[in-house]
Amino acid sequence: MGRSSWVAVSVLATISILVTLTAQAYPPGVGILAKNRSCVSCHPNNGPWADEAHTIIDILDATTKQSLEGADGVFVIEVSRGQTRTVQTVIGRSREDTVKPPQRNAWLYIDTTQLATSSLSKFAPGWEVNLPMSCRVVGDEVSAFEGAHLTSLPMTILPTGAARDAELELQALLTAGESVKNKAAEGLISNYFVRKVRLKVIDP
Repeated sequence: MGRSSWVAVSVLATISILVTLTAQAYPPGVGILAKNRSCVSCHPNNGPWADEAHTIIDILDATTKQSLEGADGVFVIEVSRGQTRTVQTVIGRSREDTVKPPQRNAWLYIDTTQLATSSLSKFAPGWEVNLPMSCRVVGDEVSAFEGAHLTSLPMTILPTGAARDAELELQALLTAGESVKNKAAEGLISNYFVRKVRLKVIDP
């Protein structure tokens, strides 16, 4: 598939995902339905999964399955300009956790400098992306985290000619229950986490 075709497909896929998730009320309220700064602008941070010890939030290279987390806790995704790279977002709780696991997890990659813009995409400018957000039922299997209670999906990104190094937030919400329509703080049990992600362009 040529670059122009890939970009067209990725844009259509992103629009479809955004429309679907918008109907479900979260996570698109962050900068999309409203200018909210984070998930906790609407949803509670009241769940039993607040401890970091049993929380899994990782970004893996989709091919090697190696974590992209640096020693400072920041994830670094390096991509050659004009080429694609696929990473795997992994969110959940470890198998050693004694608390009942969340039912579904939501996550969103967002460039906070874009919150005030009118663009539907809040990903870093100049970067094409096919899945910057999701809300997924727990139950995925990831070999690096055998037995854990996880959600996981791949995300493919492409730095165009306009792309520059950028910093994102990976905002994650571990949840159980259901939000009450028009009352997002009711009915949902959730815990909120944030991780920093750096995008780096590699030029030939």
